[in-house]
Amino acid sequence: MLGRETRLLTGAVIVACVVLVGPSAPGGPLFGGPQAVSAVRDVVPNRVMTWNMCNPCEESNTDRAAEIARYAPQVIGLQEACARDVERIREYLETRHGLVYHVEYGTVLRNWSRCGGAPWRPGGYGQAILSAAPMTDRVNVEYPDGGSEDRGYMAVTTTVGGARVRVFNTHLAERRQELVRANQTRVLAAAVARHDRTILLGDFNAVPDAPELDRIWALATDTDPQCRPALYGACRTTADWNTKFDYVFLRGFTSRGHQVKPSVHSDHHLVYAELDPIQASPRRGGEA
Repeated sequence: MLGRETRLLTGAVIVACVVLVGPSAPGGPLFGGPQAVSAVRDVVPNRVMTWNMCNPCEESNTDRAAEIARYAPQVIGLQEACARDVERIREYLETRHGLVYHVEYGTVLRNWSRCGGAPWRPGGYGQAILSAAPMTDRVNVEYPDGGSEDRGYMAVTTTVGGARVRVFNTHLAERRQELVRANQTRVLAAAVARHDRTILLGDFNAVPDAPELDRIWALATDTDPQCRPALYGACRTTADWNTKFDYVFLRGFTSRGHQVKPSVHSDHHLVYAELDPIQASPRRGGEA
């Protein structure tokens, strides 16, 4: 009789623990582990994406991960990104969607009110790059003048389509700060020009025919075939206010497709491109 009562009590304790802990706790299948993966899949080869994921900034990282997983790019450039959010997104991409990424950060400031953390150790804010292939030679550069907020670019070397490529990710100064952006693109263009084969992702806060982008257009081409400075009216808009601010620039190779996908989780759309196979070319230069 005592043994039966002991077993019943043990069972009741286990049930109570499950109810209290809930399904989101880490661990085995009972606690939302492997069974949380909705679709184990591979990234799409040669697909690269850029996304400014803030505004509103308090969106669910689960939802942000689901947005990225829907398109499963090989390389992702994120702007206005808190390092803590990116780490959670990366975790959800793996545990819920079966997508495994490496990550590098391009933090330009530490802000407790924006990114949380302890007041004496605020979270990092800036850019991040996720890549299915390992990344090397990361640099993180703050522009001499960020405008109303610190801004910068980061760069890594990774493999896309079997070839080594230098990938840049940037966020330029806000819309009404043209002169600041002109100085920023001078710094950025000098770094991009050192490499024959680059992918340049980011939120440039400037329309295609803005003079501050002239240096970038002289080096690279946007993956939207209808979008050139002289064809600005034909560009697909990439933000809720019906303008083109987000770019996937290529230098040294071309794309075979370009998509813009509105998102309810940001005032910027997700922009991605399918790259043509990259032909081997001489490696050149280093990074500042």
